[in-house]
Amino acid sequence: MNVKKQKAGKNKASRNNKNNPARSKRMKKDFMVHAIIDVFRKDPKGVYNYKQIGKLIGVDAQVQKLQALDILYALAEDDILVELDRGRFRYNSLGTIAVGLFQRRSNGKNAFLPDDGGEAIRVAERNSLHAMDGDRVRVQLSARRKGSEPEAEVLEILESKERTYVGTLQISHDYAFLVTEDKTLANDIFIPKGTLKGGKNGDKAIVKITEWPENAKNPIGEIVDILGVSGDNTTEMHAILAEFGLPYKYPEKAEQAAGRIPEEITPEDIAEREDFRRVTTFTIDPKDAKDFDDALSLRRTSQGHWEVGVHIADVTHYVSPGDIIDKEAVERATSVYLVDRTIPMLPEKLSNELCSLRQDEEKLCYSVIFDLDDRAGILASRIVRTVICSNRRFTYEEAQCIIETGEGDFRDEVLKLNELANILRDKRFKDGAIDFDRYEVKFEIDGKGKPLSVYFKESKEANHLVEEFMLLANKAVAEFIGKTPKGKSKKAFVYRIHEQPDPDKMQNFAEFIGKFGYKLKTTGSKGEITKSINSLLDKAKGKPEQNLIETLAVRSMQKAVYSTHNIGHYGLAFPFYTHFTSPIRRYPDMMVHRLLEYYTKGGRSVNREEYEDLCDHCSGMEQLAANAERASIKYKQVEFMSDKIGRVYDGVISGVTEWGLYVELNENKCEGLVPMRDLDDDFYEIDEKNFCLIGKRHKHIYRLGDAIAVKIAHANLQRKQLDFVPAG
Repeated sequence: MNVKKQKAGKNKASRNNKNNPARSKRMKKDFMVHAIIDVFRKDPKGVYNYKQIGKLIGVDAQVQKLQALDILYALAEDDILVELDRGRFRYNSLGTIAVGLFQRRSNGKNAFLPDDGGEAIRVAERNSLHAMDGDRVRVQLSARRKGSEPEAEVLEILESKERTYVGTLQISHDYAFLVTEDKTLANDIFIPKGTLKGGKNGDKAIVKITEWPENAKNPIGEIVDILGVSGDNTTEMHAILAEFGLPYKYPEKAEQAAGRIPEEITPEDIAEREDFRRVTTFTIDPKDAKDFDDALSLRRTSQGHWEVGVHIADVTHYVSPGDIIDKEAVERATSVYLVDRTIPMLPEKLSNELCSLRQDEEKLCYSVIFDLDDRAGILASRIVRTVICSNRRFTYEEAQCIIETGEGDFRDEVLKLNELANILRDKRFKDGAIDFDRYEVKFEIDGKGKPLSVYFKESKEANHLVEEFMLLANKAVAEFIGKTPKGKSKKAFVYRIHEQPDPDKMQNFAEFIGKFGYKLKTTGSKGEITKSINSLLDKAKGKPEQNLIETLAVRSMQKAVYSTHNIGHYGLAFPFYTHFTSPIRRYPDMMVHRLLEYYTKGGRSVNREEYEDLCDHCSGMEQLAANAERASIKYKQVEFMSDKIGRVYDGVISGVTEWGLYVELNENKCEGLVPMRDLDDDFYEIDEKNFCLIGKRHKHIYRLGDAIAVKIAHANLQRKQLDFVPAG
């Protein structure tokens, strides 16, 4: 029996006769269930038989009293009631109440996630109490019965997660709605006509839900901000940020505070730093970068060694803990990089001017200085504050040209740094680092944000040059604090950690790639497993299935996060690792800079719990920023393909789900969905373990990685989705 219940605390049985169906003709079964449960909830220690219940809920006819008896037994079978002795029942309040998070979905598949980590439990919409996604709730659980799934009913919303929704305003003469494609909300949001704040029909807006009356189909909301006309590029990019709860503009007060920071570097500033202004120094960054937060210097020492300086913008010299700029930086935790713009963590006065290591400008840095031999062996290192003056701003393309031709500005320094970086890179992989080296999808965009073409950005030696020295500096800083001498207690610090792969995912991955003729070792030492992964990635290079195998390899890995509890970094094969090298765009790096200064001055260990909370926040914001970046790429892919409806492309199956196949086009890497309804030659069922759909009658198989030709059917910009149909 699928028992229907009602919101706790609303005793419908106590309503007057005019409103109580029990006092009219005949009580409906659904209402009777609600009324019976409500009696027991109001008196959880009370014991009742069916006659007493009938009287309390107001049913007189014998046939309805017998129906009430059936319901009592069904509720006992569901573990909601306990039968104490024959025909006498009491509310089962033990073991049936749970606390956890509510997960709302627009497809109606709402769920309850228990705090104890158990499985997600279905919550019917009628039993949701209009809880919103992420709300902390107390629920009544129904026991699992043979042939049925367990269910939960929300009794109380303990903690409401305030959030906003982005959508398009739909305004008529008498009313207005926000029509949203939010995956957590199936219902449009009603906006009272007099509260539109100047919004017009078709505008993109941000709305906050203010209430959701018990019997109302739609929640009621108020407008937080009008983003602009739907379809406008800036409007759509801001909408993507707002969808993920990310800021799309900088607070004026923080901008003003940044504007008041003195630009002058004083003699006192220079006196307490090592002076690198006469040492050859340069930056290497993307061609469209403005926030240069790292630079490299190189000079030959008197002992014939190589002194390599990794110079990082000294952001914390300008930003004090707890000031208005710092508070905003904590909230943001990271800069966000969308397809056509950067949303900085710090005001532009800092990120693009004061702290940016621009060519021919004196800048304050926090640096790691390495003394290396000709084989990139570290003879000594030190972490110091410095003042530098960059001699040259290289793009990656310019540095790569020097590496390939041997000609160009500061050729000797660039070539020597590249030589040392290659040695460091080879050693890192020999020590067990995993060689993930995937391409990025990029767009050529016109002045209005319209995508003109798609290209793929691959890492080359110039990228690796910078990467290796940043890794080396991050590792050195983590070891400096993390390696505790005997007799000394460990100090709380911010680490970048990466756990070992999930064994089950690795086993599934190994079984799947076996179908392509590849082998992967999933047991043995850590070194043996990583060696096997690297061998696999190397063998797949240049093959049609390369991107698929790299994608699945990444999916089998855990996500790297920030933590004060160091477990090392599996992917890099570093026992100690942190983020020190990008304080302009990552708040954890600012935390590391401050902790370094504090500890080098003899400070005691900081509060670990406080910093662990900050680490969790930064990890979460990093994930949100990555999701927003992917959404902006998806939007531009759909926009790019919107004038190509009806064209046929070759692709590869990149995802298999119960609702269809995801296909990535070979030509431009745009991804779209072949809905299950368009696989109409058979009834297909998903085989999750083998990443495929199998036809029930004809046994045709669509497998992850298979080649497939598709025709572009629809391009839905609102949903950021391309729909394909199989070609032929």
